[in-house]
Amino acid sequence: MQTVEETIEVAVPVSTAYNQWTQFKSFPRFASVVKRVEQIRPNLTHWVIGFGPVRHEFNAEIVEQEPDSLVVWRSLDRRSRHGGEVSFRATAPDRTAIVVRLRFEPHGVGGRLARSTGFTRRVIRTELGHFKEYIEGLGQESGTWRGVIRNGHVLPSEPEPPRSRVAHWPVG
Repeated sequence: MQTVEETIEVAVPVSTAYNQWTQFKSFPRFASVVKRVEQIRPNLTHWVIGFGPVRHEFNAEIVEQEPDSLVVWRSLDRRSRHGGEVSFRATAPDRTAIVVRLRFEPHGVGGRLARSTGFTRRVIRTELGHFKEYIEGLGQESGTWRGVIRNGHVLPSEPEPPRSRVAHWPVG
C-alpha cells in the first residue's frame, strides 16, 4: 500500500469546513475528478470518478466519523483497494487545517505510472485547492450532518433518556 498525505489551510471555522466536506454529493461542484456521489446510507457512499475518458465506480464505507475532527473511509471495491482519512484542526478562530491521507494499492500500468510520477499527490493537492476556493467563496456550508460513526456503525445522535420506574398515571 502506498500513502499520500496533503494539507491545506482554509479561512473558515472548523465546523464550516467539516460540515461542507461531509456533504459528499457536493464534491462534483469543486472536485474535477469526481463526477457523481450518491449517499446510499449515512455510512455508505457510491462514487463515480474519472480523468479524461477513464471512469471508475466504487462504493466506500465510512468507518469512523467524528464531527469537526475526522472522517475515515475504505473502498469496498476489490479491484482498486484504497482508504484514507481526512482530519480537521483549528489553527485560529476562523482558520482550519485539513489533512488528507490516502492509502491505495496501485495496480496495472496506470497504477505504476501514478506511483512513479506522483500523479495521485498532484491530484489531491489540486482538489484540496479547489475545495479551499469553494468553501471560502461560499463562506458557509451548504448543509450539515453531525452524526458519529464508530467501526462502520452509525451511533444514535441523542441517547435515549433513561426510563422512569415510576408508573404513569392516567391523564384526563
